[in-house]
Amino acid sequence: MNLPNKITILRIMLSFIFMFFIFCHSLIFKILALVVFSIAAISDYYDGFLAKKKNLVTDFGKIMDPIADKILALSAFLAFVQMQLVEAWMVVVIILREFLITSLRLYVLNQGKVLAANRSGKHKTISQMVTIFLILIFIILKAALSQFNLWKNPMEVIYLRAIYLLMLITVSLTLISGLSYLWENRKLIIKI
Repeated sequence: MNLPNKITILRIMLSFIFMFFIFCHSLIFKILALVVFSIAAISDYYDGFLAKKKNLVTDFGKIMDPIADKILALSAFLAFVQMQLVEAWMVVVIILREFLITSLRLYVLNQGKVLAANRSGKHKTISQMVTIFLILIFIILKAALSQFNLWKNPMEVIYLRAIYLLMLITVSLTLISGLSYLWENRKLIIKI
């Protein structure tokens, strides 16, 4: 297994560490969750960069890299649903899109072909990662201000509305990227 593929596997492992930290109640654990998430998100760039630069692109990497991204993003979104920060329907839409596209890719792989992620899928991943990062910043800000009784009800309303708006944008981009991926691969899908 080459280095880019090891980094991809590490990203999956970091997703579970992130989940542990995000549900701990101390401010320091929320900060650690942000740090772990950031490392995992940055690792996505580096494994792709290394794979292309060193000519280490593999079928395993083409399949597992987007799956690792999905595991990382979905673990965060599901945590936010559990924390009652994000509406469940939004995450269901994201999960359905990911399930549909991943199922298509695995089916095509079974036919001996590999469908790599497209540009809109990469933009979708970036938008999801930025949204998660900003929500984590909000969580840390709220936890820090709450320690000093500085978190007030009007701040909570703004906080929840900002998260809702971020998620609407992310869900929209997720749907657009899914439709774009299906359109780009329509000839292959019709043959199925």
